[in-house]
Amino acid sequence: MAEAAVVGAGSADDRASRLERARGLLRGFEAAPARPVRVTGGDGAVLPVVGPLAGLLPAGGLRRGTAVAVADGPGSSSLLLALLAEASASGAWVGLVGRPQLGVVAAAEAGIRVERLALVPHPGADLVAVTSALLDGLDVVAVAGAAAAGVRAADRQRLAARARQRDAVLLSLGPWPGADAELTCADARWLGLGGDGGGRLLARRLEVRARGRGIAPRGRSARMLLPAPGGALGVPDAVVPGEAVAAGLDEAVGSGEPAVEAGAAPGGSRRPVPFPAREAG
Repeated sequence: MAEAAVVGAGSADDRASRLERARGLLRGFEAAPARPVRVTGGDGAVLPVVGPLAGLLPAGGLRRGTAVAVADGPGSSSLLLALLAEASASGAWVGLVGRPQLGVVAAAEAGIRVERLALVPHPGADLVAVTSALLDGLDVVAVAGAAAAGVRAADRQRLAARARQRDAVLLSLGPWPGADAELTCADARWLGLGGDGGGRLLARRLEVRARGRGIAPRGRSARMLLPAPGGALGVPDAVVPGEAVAAGLDEAVGSGEPAVEAGAAPGGSRRPVPFPAREAG
């Protein structure tokens, strides 16, 4: 598997170098045999997304120069990766800032081409500067933790303006006032558990809701599997036997716990339910 470019956390005394490392990451991409080139196939102003998501977005994809927010909650991290996957597969270069729980394995399982992925898991106090630097050279930049990092309204406006100037797409995991569109996951249920509560969690069925500019006031929604068996996004045509309400299960998966107890086996023993190694928030 090709490797993603990763900018490390650095030390407390090394904060000033994070931005330089992000710029160095871009210089490394430019020097590579496959260097960042803006995607121009089809409608170059719109980056593609996987089919079930296309019907939710006003342009049928990620329109360059816009900001899109993914609301926090169960399924939000998986939705963020799903938004990046089709654009990446079509040749777009993508970056992910401030989400150390989402690594190369999770990205690859979601369908992202990791050789065109830049990861900055620990931007520290330089989240705004690092994001701005990546917007200069990549097609899509996803940023997480802006609210927790205390990003000011003026900084948000500057990043949105940078995305417009550079014909890039800015994705936010978490609230982003002024975003052109916001996607929310709702009614999440894990599929695959048997009637006795035992078995493997194979997929999560949820509803994705969209609102924003170019979308009717009542919004749009679609049901999908996220993740579907295998890790990517799917449609809920083939129902997996058994389901478990997401309450508690998403928290266990996102916390990094390898398993949760789900149902009593004969003799009173408890059986663990295996979870995927990737973070599945």
